[in-house]
Amino acid sequence: MNQQFESVKEIVAEFSKSYHKTPQRLKLLDAFSICALATAVLQFVYAKLVGTFPFNAFLAGFFCCVGTFVLTLALRMKASEAGGGVAEFGGYALAMCTLFLASVNYIG
Repeated sequence: MNQQFESVKEIVAEFSKSYHKTPQRLKLLDAFSICALATAVLQFVYAKLVGTFPFNAFLAGFFCCVGTFVLTLALRMKASEAGGGVAEFGGYALAMCTLFLASVNYIG
């Protein structure tokens, strides 16, 4: 058991060391992705505990958060490539506007 704990500890230390070298704008995208995912999880938990009376509003909010998470991860993958990220941001902004417009229209 102690050997497994040491292996996990080494993995976490190596991940932390390599993530420390990550550029600041990629860390910002990671933080935004985590925030969007946490919001989706909170909405799902709230819907399970309280109920989903305006179901279309729940679906619009949930899919908006999940869509934001997915689109931000796609932008992060493109931005992590050498020289990438600047041109892809226009497509990201257009996709986010389309996602938000679809979500607002779905609410009714």
